[in-house]
Amino acid sequence: MNDRTITGVERLSPAELARWRNAIIVAFAIGGLALATWGPRLPDLRAALDLSTGSIGVLLAGVTVGSVAGLLASTPLLGRLGARRAIPAALLLVAAAVAVIGAGAGVLHSMLLVGAGFVVVGFAIGSLDVMINVEGAAIEQLAGRTLMPLMHAAWSAGAAIGSGIGAGCAALGISPTWQFAGEAALMAATAAVLGRAIPTGPRAGDETPGVPVPATERLRRWLRGWADWRLLLIGVVMLGAELGEGTANNWLTLAAKDGHAQAAATAALFFTVFAVGETTARVLGGPLVDRLGRVRTVRITSALGVLGVALFILSDNVVVLLIGVLLWAVGVSMGFPLGMSAAADSGPNPAARVSVVATIGYFANLAGPPAVGFAAEATSLLTALWLVAILFTVAVAAAGAVRPPRERTP
Repeated sequence: MNDRTITGVERLSPAELARWRNAIIVAFAIGGLALATWGPRLPDLRAALDLSTGSIGVLLAGVTVGSVAGLLASTPLLGRLGARRAIPAALLLVAAAVAVIGAGAGVLHSMLLVGAGFVVVGFAIGSLDVMINVEGAAIEQLAGRTLMPLMHAAWSAGAAIGSGIGAGCAALGISPTWQFAGEAALMAATAAVLGRAIPTGPRAGDETPGVPVPATERLRRWLRGWADWRLLLIGVVMLGAELGEGTANNWLTLAAKDGHAQAAATAALFFTVFAVGETTARVLGGPLVDRLGRVRTVRITSALGVLGVALFILSDNVVVLLIGVLLWAVGVSMGFPLGMSAAADSGPNPAARVSVVATIGYFANLAGPPAVGFAAEATSLLTALWLVAILFTVAVAAAGAVRPPRERTP
């Protein structure tokens, strides 16, 4: 064990540590599942509420607003409640909000209620994201090996399962109200069990137990994170990865169809290859990071991302395009999870530090795809994708910021 031992939980048995790790992996998966709940059912929600596509966009903006608020609130919530209570509470709030969205659309036909549900679910997912990443970093320190990529793979897998459930329910004619109620019940049941596996006690870098910290002081500590150059460089690494992921999620199929004249089925295959490639890279990435270190792993994967995007832009050969998409997926796979680990162990108050870099990552994922769209209007979609390659290159240059303060000894 290294000398940054996690105060209060360092005497966990291997079985207790494994239960803690598995609980956080499940929480990651539930987060991904929750975020993918409504996407496949947007046409049904639009019909149930009799809204235009623009109005649906306004409703979805509530998720963004709520997520930012959740990122800001995560640090005081974690400090006041502790992870054992805060994480199940966030999951229960997600479940309640998802149920409200379903009931508001299918039973009450209330746009106001659905909008409030989207804001609340965004808040809950944003705060949950910070909490589970802080816990994941704490588990890594105790385990002495890299686990964050695997945890983020669980988020990706949860999102894939959530999309599959939504698509299946739509195909079977199951209303969003019943689908959302069923998923809410699953999330609530998971929350009821999950907390038992999360240990109590302070983590490394936590404030002194039992000493309350005023809200103004917590805000000052969070703002100081934005003046920490190393933390901002970690955010730059995550910026490249998240822009690459968000752009692929929003533009990949359209770029394959319009830019390379591929059939719709082939374009959909490209997206499937991307999703599978990213998840697989994260599942297998932990041992690679332990062997190469964070810095070299980020540099290698980001450089492969540059190559992948370039191949996708420049080639019209379908095999080369698929290789490019796969390399692009590898490029986005490590920046975010390793950036979260680096932020958590970069200094005191890990929750506040994770909140800072998570905000940067969320901004890239949400604002990046529209920026690519605006660039595409002025040039072309394939040309606009060079922005992704440029930010991958910047991530290669900034990768030194993710270096751990000390090397871990398993």
